[in-house]
Amino acid sequence: MDLCASTLELLGMVVYMAAWLCALATTLMPQWLTLSTDLLLTESYELGLWETCVVQDMGGMECRPYDSLLGLPQDIKVARIFMCISLAVGLLGLLLAIPGLHLVNSFSQGLEGCRAKRIMKVAGGVLGMVAGVLSLVPVSYVAHLTVMRYFDESVPEVVPRWEFGDALFCGWVGGFLLLVAGLLLFASCLGPPLADHSRGPQADYYCAPQADHSRGPQADGAPQAQLQKRYEVRNTDHSSRKPPEYV
Repeated sequence: MDLCASTLELLGMVVYMAAWLCALATTLMPQWLTLSTDLLLTESYELGLWETCVVQDMGGMECRPYDSLLGLPQDIKVARIFMCISLAVGLLGLLLAIPGLHLVNSFSQGLEGCRAKRIMKVAGGVLGMVAGVLSLVPVSYVAHLTVMRYFDESVPEVVPRWEFGDALFCGWVGGFLLLVAGLLLFASCLGPPLADHSRGPQADYYCAPQADHSRGPQADGAPQAQLQKRYEVRNTDHSSRKPPEYV
């Protein structure tokens, strides 16, 4: 395997794990939406997928989980479902991509093992991109609704409005990184299968074809015997020639 493909797959796995952790933090963070009012300057409110929190300027923070799933707003329901599915799909893609790495000896040697590794990496990359889309959809949907409600002219200006929280930006970063990681893993499989001769003959197991031993040792020794026979015939021809005689 060439150095470029190996670098791409390692970089893709590092970005993949960082993006999945970022999506997990987005799901657990309560700072999806924030609200602060002029009436209570010492307090601000935070809205998440699992709980709501009241933050005080003195450093105190009190959170309360939601009582029931059915009583949640529609955007929170959709975001919770999509983020959970995104985490599950991303974790599945990560587990599929790890056995397909060049450094992991998880399949048999030869071309069949090379094809299996490529299939695993492609499947992991595709699932990573799907997880990225599933992560971007709820974050963008909540952000769109927040913008529409913020600029709603039917609501008086005195009424406080929700604004973007840190979790939305974290979700955008995680979804984008999941897409990048999937593309990197997919790009590492586009090159031709090459054998790696830098570590000796034992390193050719990744994509190099092996000799066919199903026909016995005579099948492998036949070409060598023919070459040796031709060499002996040529030596006989040269030895039979007489050296020129000089007068």
